[in-house]
Amino acid sequence: MSNPILYLSEASIFQRDNLVLKNVNISIDEGEFVYLIGKTGSGKSSLMKTLYGDLELQQGTGAIVGFDLGKLKEKQIPFLRRKIGVVFQDFKLLNDRNVEGNLQFVLKATGWKDTSQMNAKISEVLEKVGMQTKGFKMPFELSGGEQQRIAIARALLNDPELIIADEPTGNLDPRTSIEVMEVLEEIHKTGKTILMATHDYALIMKYPHKTLKCEGDELFEVVQQNA
Repeated sequence: MSNPILYLSEASIFQRDNLVLKNVNISIDEGEFVYLIGKTGSGKSSLMKTLYGDLELQQGTGAIVGFDLGKLKEKQIPFLRRKIGVVFQDFKLLNDRNVEGNLQFVLKATGWKDTSQMNAKISEVLEKVGMQTKGFKMPFELSGGEQQRIAIARALLNDPELIIADEPTGNLDPRTSIEVMEVLEEIHKTGKTILMATHDYALIMKYPHKTLKCEGDELFEVVQQNA
């Protein structure tokens, strides 16, 4: 049996002092694609933030890409984030520099030094998301779908073991959502593990995967009827 890339056992998820999810038990193996669904305010984002070290795991046990979430120290968080790629709903691109500059910023921040290696890596991730001709563009010159592709490229820079996508299609129209989903599906086929929070039930029907649901301060697996 492979070790799960991510697990939580009897975990309680807090947003400040408020309990948002209790008795959370999840296990995600390498190479899985898992959806996380639930209404706004049901705890999806708090759960995601706990996984990438933004919120502390106060109760229960858990580990992600080899890091113990219960004992995670502030100084370990940058190393944890090198092994996880996070894709946000609102892209979070830096508007004062072009696409290549955005990607270079992340590489430098995570310890890359060699310019030719950085350039090669930037070309590689842009090609993976079909944006190899857009490196010179400023973020505001790109459509929402293109910006999200760049955000996915950014998440791939350090060859993460796990990609956490928090509502990656939340700001996109249906057609663009499918294009972005196709990019994520292609990345998943290369063996990457993906955990994706979404509201978009049309995508879940079109691309069925294991689905976890936050509801009534609990998290449970949803059995899909049409899988």
